[in-house]
Amino acid sequence: MKRWLVIVGCAMTLALAASRFAPFVSAASYVEVTVKDDGGKPISDAIVALTPAGGATSTPRPASAIMDQQFRMFVPYVLAVPVGTPVTFPNRDNIRHHVYSFSAAKRFELPLYMGTPAAPVLFDKPGVVVLGCNIHDWMVAYIYVLATPHFAKTADKGVVRLTEVPPGAYEASVWHPRLRSDAVGKPITVPESDPLKVEFVLALKPDRRTFPPPSHYERTQS
Repeated sequence: MKRWLVIVGCAMTLALAASRFAPFVSAASYVEVTVKDDGGKPISDAIVALTPAGGATSTPRPASAIMDQQFRMFVPYVLAVPVGTPVTFPNRDNIRHHVYSFSAAKRFELPLYMGTPAAPVLFDKPGVVVLGCNIHDWMVAYIYVLATPHFAKTADKGVVRLTEVPPGAYEASVWHPRLRSDAVGKPITVPESDPLKVEFVLALKPDRRTFPPPSHYERTQS
């Protein structure tokens, strides 16, 4: 009987201790951002980023990334990477490409090649990098280099969810290649435990992209 009372007493002590510390254990919060155009349609390929108020932020962890060349197109059309990321530019087509950028955030050139270059390109400054191919004028893509670890790219539904965001004040911003202005931003406050939902409405320029001509064009050019 005494042994049973001791077990019960220990269980009650553990339960009280757990309840005492329970308020300090909160569910992970997240920020859900929806991006639409001024007609109410979801926008894909928009980069959503959160920067702590005051500009101080934790250093993002760079990891290698890939900008493919397939079917005479860059894939993906928009790539978001943290500062310090090495990006590889494999050419999976059976024709040569000549990749370049004149953007201030990263000027570089990969002369005519097939296959994969021996060394990746290091993107060490934040900003927008516009890519082109010196042989195929319609090949255009963008690499958006960020100095914050809290970012994501929208898909077809125009929604991203940013997790593991510490509570506090942030500047939420959205960038898209067809924006009529620079990145659009607004101040937000991330709560300690409850999710936060934010919506952006963007005014976009018309999509002027052109796409690869028929394959016989390449045969005549070669």
